[in-house]
Amino acid sequence: MKKFFVLLLMLLPMGAFSQEVKLAFVDFYEVFDLMPEREEAENKYIAIRSQYEESLQTLNTELTAKFEEYQRIQETLTENLRLRKQQEITELQTRIENFIPQAQQDIEQEQAKLLAPIQEKVVNAIKAVGEEQGYAIMNAQVFFHTGSLIDATPLVKAKLGIR
Repeated sequence: MKKFFVLLLMLLPMGAFSQEVKLAFVDFYEVFDLMPEREEAENKYIAIRSQYEESLQTLNTELTAKFEEYQRIQETLTENLRLRKQQEITELQTRIENFIPQAQQDIEQEQAKLLAPIQEKVVNAIKAVGEEQGYAIMNAQVFFHTGSLIDATPLVKAKLGIR
């Protein structure tokens, strides 16, 4: 009798999972690309990237000017001044070499910071549609589907108020 009870307790949860699950998919990137906030975030990203590009251009212009000046006057300089000018040029080259990867990292971090709230908003809408409609939702970019899956992308768009 005890074994029967244990078996019954083990089988009861399986009954809950045997209900039919409605599978749906959402094209996350289609929805994300249509978000009105995305364009604003992209414009901010472009502005940030432009600031870094301008800073790099300024450093390169300074390096070119120092190098051209050095070439022009190197014959008239004492050994100590010549070495000092060469050291200035080398230090500026090093600053530029260090600036580039740091700028790339900063730009990527800013882009992630700008896009994160939009991504979260889309994910929340997908979850809400899944809960409201009783769907198990998968990302269409990852899941290869066949059969009778439901495209929930239009429902998510409607939830977000986009077309």
